[in-house]
Amino acid sequence: MKRFFPVYVRVPLLFAIFFGFVEYFVDSGDKPAFIEYPSVLLLLGLFLFVQIAVEIVSASVNKVVKALMTPEERAEKERLDDLPLTETPGYKKLMKALTRSKSEEEEPNLVLDHEYDGIKELDNELPPWWVYLFYATIIFGVIYLAKYQIFGGDNQVQEFDKQMAAAKIQIEEYKKTAPDLLTADQVTLLTDPADLASGKNIYDTKCAVCHRADGGGGIGPNLTDEHWILGGDIKDVFNTIMEGGRDGKGMVPWKAEIKPSDIQKVASYVLSLQGTNPPEAKAPEGDLFTPTQTNTTEVATDTLQSPAAEVTQN
Repeated sequence: MKRFFPVYVRVPLLFAIFFGFVEYFVDSGDKPAFIEYPSVLLLLGLFLFVQIAVEIVSASVNKVVKALMTPEERAEKERLDDLPLTETPGYKKLMKALTRSKSEEEEPNLVLDHEYDGIKELDNELPPWWVYLFYATIIFGVIYLAKYQIFGGDNQVQEFDKQMAAAKIQIEEYKKTAPDLLTADQVTLLTDPADLASGKNIYDTKCAVCHRADGGGGIGPNLTDEHWILGGDIKDVFNTIMEGGRDGKGMVPWKAEIKPSDIQKVASYVLSLQGTNPPEAKAPEGDLFTPTQTNTTEVATDTLQSPAAEVTQN
């Protein structure tokens, strides 16, 4: 068989099969397993080394055996090597085991007594491959019947529905903690100085041109008073930055340029400017916003403690 699968075919083929096997059973996420886990790369290298070593040893042994052969044995081996695949002893032995076919000399002993229109029938045995396959279908049928008709196993539709339901639950659980999938319903007020400093940096880059660096308002409204056009709660401010202001006028939506987790920081920084009263601030616009007791406490604490607020006041 080696002449049908030479070494330059065997080695890459076996290595590719082993590589695929490792990739299938080793969970490495989006990266290949040999990149995620150095031990896998070591295993692949060891497998390739063993392959090459086996081929070298096998070639050496064949040379020694061939050197020890008599001229007659060497000639017979060369004759067998030149035979077509269907004429090799190994192939004939395999087909004999799979089919149990009889030779032409044995056919007279297999002829049945009846014939029709000159056609006679041979009493051949069923091929073993067909018999074993038939037995396998019976076993499969019994297992299938027991699983789905007796023990109430899920059919394909039920399995699909359960997998989709489980996937939806996993997605919802992921959304609860995934910062870049924040929605207005999930956002909360941030008070950590590092978050507010990050929000100030984004505000200075994106927002100060319209609202002034101190939040006193320019083209856009004043962000330091208690009047708000689209609501002054953290969720309202987050949604306004995300989706934009009023239709036809007002702020453009920033969701395409700023990710939700950063919008949360900007919204929290904006609320930290409440009560800073910068000089020459723009007149109030919109409605007076009265936050809940919880929000009042959070904003007041944030205003007192926020380094951003202190910097603005100074």
